[in-house]
This record gives sequence, structure tokens and C-alpha cells, in this order.
Amino acid sequence: MEIAEGTLLLIGAIFALLVTGLPLAFITGLVALIFAFGWFGPMSLPLVTSRVYGFITEYSLVAVPMFVFMASLLDRSGIARDLFNAMRVFAGRLPGGVAVQTVVVAFFLAALSGIIGGEIVLLGILALPQMLRLGYDKHLSIGVVCAGGSLGTMMPPSIVLIIYGLIASVSIADLFTAAITPAILLMVSYIGYVLVRCLRNPEMGPPMSDEDREDGFSNRGQALKAIVVPGLIAGMVLGSIYGGVASVTEAASMGVFGVLLAMLLRGEFTLPTIHKSLDQTMTTCGMIIWIGIGAAALVGVYNLMGGNDFISDMILGLDVEPLVIMLVMMLILLVLGMFLDWIGVAMLTLPIFVPIVTELGYSPIWFGILFAVNMQVSFLSPPFGPAAFYLKGVAPAGISLKDIFVSLLPFVAIQLCVLTALLLWPNLAMWPL
Repeated sequence: MEIAEGTLLLIGAIFALLVTGLPLAFITGLVALIFAFGWFGPMSLPLVTSRVYGFITEYSLVAVPMFVFMASLLDRSGIARDLFNAMRVFAGRLPGGVAVQTVVVAFFLAALSGIIGGEIVLLGILALPQMLRLGYDKHLSIGVVCAGGSLGTMMPPSIVLIIYGLIASVSIADLFTAAITPAILLMVSYIGYVLVRCLRNPEMGPPMSDEDREDGFSNRGQALKAIVVPGLIAGMVLGSIYGGVASVTEAASMGVFGVLLAMLLRGEFTLPTIHKSLDQTMTTCGMIIWIGIGAAALVGVYNLMGGNDFISDMILGLDVEPLVIMLVMMLILLVLGMFLDWIGVAMLTLPIFVPIVTELGYSPIWFGILFAVNMQVSFLSPPFGPAAFYLKGVAPAGISLKDIFVSLLPFVAIQLCVLTALLLWPNLAMWPL
């Protein structure tokens, strides 16, 4: 069998098994074993195990459970809730003020943890009912919660960027540095969209009364105190990385320590809270690792079959401008992101795409930022956008999945506009490096 036929058969096997409902980790692992034995014979098992061993022994992976644990602790402490209530004091009487406040809080939470699901659930519990109670447009409120919660793919310490750096063998600190401007650009774009809609039609986001605005904090001094703690934690994590004081893994551990200390000082440190946070961390990291193991085995076998050279020669052999090749890769990522988990997309495509990007003369750091924006789009894109399902689990009665997906379409368009801008003007991301 030629490699072209093998490639079509491999892709067909993956999508055929996806229809059965099997987890992606089992599908990729099973396909890897079948092709290893079928292509190389029964003595090929060490080819698979060596790839798996190389993946699970990466030191950078240690940062993932640390950041997941930090996010789990934040979800169960009152730190995030107080941050949201504090921002309410500063929202003022501006039309759409609570929606703007929600985006800003989401940005802060992204800087604290880099985990998306937890942010959307938290904002769905804190922000969505309040916006609906104040008379905000349902679709605008839903879109703000999901789009703001998805900022975790971009804003350091993003788990997406950590996994990208591990696969692409590039500096995670450089990825974090390059991601800040695009993350701010996305946040500002969301805020701009909200303000334009609400200023043109104030009924979409009615201003808050003084009673609503100061609920929970009697003055701005108390509100500022509630902002200081998460600000210090985020500053400790990111400052230690950018200052060269700690690696990403060490900074993640410092972040966990900071959250635990804050919980202790606030009287929220309890064994049940720690137990539930550890349980959620184990579940989330187990999913990440198992998908990574299956995809690492599959990509390793495919590369040994000659697949990476085949795909590289096919793409580089196109008689088109390099930018068109980049557009093709972006389209592939967007389509795969509609059906696969971001970890699976990363593990399956990046080992092939990153060498092509480098050969075209582009920076793999810049491509990492494009990949992260792509994955942010995938979190909102139907039919399997995870953000919609996270929110559906905590949304008030009467909000359907159709309502959520319809609400997300304007924000998907904003993300695609930012992706296009980063593609055309790489210095939007690369200027700090």
C-alpha cells in the first residue's frame, strides 16, 4: 500500500470510529496499533511505546496539573466571586456595563488559571443570571459569558500554549509573551462589540441602579481590596516567568501556593474543598494525558510510515504563495476543531504543520498564536463547541443549546477577524520578542 492510500485509510478509520462515540484517546490509540502492526509487522510494538514514553516524560507537562489544580481551587473559593462583585462597583451606569465587567473578569480569570471550562461555568453561575435579571438581551449575555470564558486559550498561562510549546519544542515563555497582545485585542474587540450594540440600543444592556452596582461592596475601597488578591496571584505567576525567576512549571506551583494561602487567610481552606479540587484535577489531567498518549502513538506511527514527508511534500509542492499555504492550514485547523477536542487537534496536526511553517520561513511562535486563536474559535463553533455544553449545564431554565449557538455566532465572527489580522500582520503578536 502506498502512503497516499494509507493516509486516506487512516483518516477514514478515525472519523468512522468517531461516529461510534468512542473516546478520542481510544480511537487514536487503536488506529495507531492497527497501522503499526499492519504496516511494520508484529515486532513494531516498541515503536508505539517509545513514542508514548517520550510524551509522558516531558517535564513541561508537570505545569498542566498545577494550573488545573489552581483553577479548581479558584472555582471553589470565593476569590472569583468577590472579583466579579468588586468589578460591579466600577461598572457604573454605562449601558452594557455588566457585560463589559464580565469580559474583564473573564480576562482576569484567564490570567489566573488558563482553564476554559471552569471559567465558563463560573461566569454562567455568577454573571448570566444577573444580566438576565437586569433585562439584558439573552443572546448578548450568553455570548459574552462563552466568549469571555474562552479567553483562557490565549491569555497566559494558557494550557493550549503549554501543550503547543511541548509539541513544537519552542519556548513557552516566548509563547506567553507573544500571546498577551492578541489576548488583549480579543478582549477589547468583545468589549467594543458590546458597547456598540448597547449604545445603539440601551435596552439590550440597561444601566444598573446604584443599589445593584454596590451590592456586596459598600464602596470602591472595599472593591479594590477584592481585586488585589487575584491581581497579586496573577502577577506572581506571570511576573516570575517573564522576569526569568522561575520556569513555567515552577510558576504554576507558585500559583497554587498563592491560591492556597489566600484561601487559608480567607478562612476557606477545608479538606472537602481540597479533595474536590484534587478530584477535578485528576479527571481533567487524565483526559488530557490519555488523549495525548493516543495521539502521540498515532502521529509517531504515521511519521514512521513516511506520512510527515508525504504531507509536507504535498503542501509545499503547491504552486501558490506561502500565505495561501498558511490559509489552507488554518482552514484545516478550523474544520478539525469543529469535530475534535483541541488536544487531539494539536497532537495530530502540529507535528506535521510546525516543520512546514518553519520551512516556509515563518516563526513557530507566531504560528502558535494562530493555533491558539483557532482553538478559541473551536470552543464556540457548532456542532460540538465545548463552551455551549459547559454553559448549558449551569444556564437558567429556558435557555436551549440552539439559543447558545445562535448567541455565539457574532463572537465567532470577531475571533475570525482577529485571526485574519494576526495572519496578515504577524507583528501584532511578535513585537515584544
